[in-house]
Amino acid sequence: MIGLILYNLFLPLGFVFFLPELILKYRSRGGWKSTYRERFGFFGSRKDELAGFRNAIWIHAVSVGETVVAISMIRRHLQRFPEQKFIISTTTTTGQDVARNRCPENTAVIFCPLDFPWMVHRVFRMLRPAELVIFETEIWPNLISIAAAKKIPVLLVNARMSDHSAKGYRRFGKLFFSSLLRKFSLILTQSEADMQRFLSVSPRASVRVSGNMKFDQRIPELPEENILHGYLGAAPENVIIFGASTHPGEEDLIADNFISLKKEFPALKLVIVPRHAERGDDIAGMLTGRGLSFARRSDSGLPEKEVDVLLADTTGEMLQLMSGADVVIMGKSFAGHDEGHNLIEPALLGKPVVTGTTLRNFRYILKVLEENKAVFCCNDTELQPTLRRLISSAELREEFGARANRAINIHRGATDRTIDVLQACCRTDIAG
Repeated sequence: MIGLILYNLFLPLGFVFFLPELILKYRSRGGWKSTYRERFGFFGSRKDELAGFRNAIWIHAVSVGETVVAISMIRRHLQRFPEQKFIISTTTTTGQDVARNRCPENTAVIFCPLDFPWMVHRVFRMLRPAELVIFETEIWPNLISIAAAKKIPVLLVNARMSDHSAKGYRRFGKLFFSSLLRKFSLILTQSEADMQRFLSVSPRASVRVSGNMKFDQRIPELPEENILHGYLGAAPENVIIFGASTHPGEEDLIADNFISLKKEFPALKLVIVPRHAERGDDIAGMLTGRGLSFARRSDSGLPEKEVDVLLADTTGEMLQLMSGADVVIMGKSFAGHDEGHNLIEPALLGKPVVTGTTLRNFRYILKVLEENKAVFCCNDTELQPTLRRLISSAELREEFGARANRAINIHRGATDRTIDVLQACCRTDIAG
């Protein structure tokens, strides 16, 4: 395949070009790092441990969001097939941290190797998986091609493809992506629209709609005590706005709206949870410049007195922090961002959700909530009046939170459908 040959010719150059960014992310982002050498195919003393997971199902997820869904699927799979073993790999250190803290028994956690052929071959020789299952959008050509060449079933599950990505893939379709997608034993998409986009890139690929596993997420056991009260106070009149997974520009927008609204609602409080915790210093500087009293979750201990804003610059605490909020603003949908983030988690918590008008990566979830009148969509200038409505009415907040919860529960079932397919495709005769 000419496309794969060209890919491997340019891969070393691309690696050198992106190496500074890789080092920067490694140094600045939190999460699990002590086994990072696995990204280069070196497993050291873990080889004996991982030898016990041969013939397991290898599941690859990118970062925190995909890892959480993957772990939920593994837990459900083990309920149905308790003897099955799993290996879960991640790309990011934050995803690795979540996997190591939450993965169930019968599961080993590794870093996914970089997509150099010798690294990938090395890992396959060691693991000898019965199946390779990739979550959502992580398409690594050598990982997929080598698995297929070894006759290991390769599945892309909970798959999604935006219009923008489909256009890019079609541009190189005949040379590369069309044949690459055909190497998947099966692609299970979140929606009919996602299936059509995959087929537009590779008409002969094996694609089927299975639904979105994120609808099957279960809220883990959360602490009864509201963690936010230790920072923001526990006055019954407090209304807590929660900026979830925010990106550059959104924190400024939310903070400015908060300052204006607090003049009308003195008991208003704010929590900001940036998508990338390493941006905490920049956001803290912005809050200081606006004269806001705030505390940082990354600091040890609670503030001596309550503050107006909590900057939650930590990883893996989103749900337990969000559970104590009253209104959730979902990030990556304002201030020039239009890709969006997962709306299901606040909906499962019964929180009213505010998001931008365009969510390129979560359109189906947005459509489900919109059809059930269970979400507030607005642009930057409409954000303040939208928040004002919700702050003013506890009844409205409760009504929209309940609607969102009902809308998500209607669409459950994708996880079991996916597990049925994994069991049907899984090989049990993998040799050395």
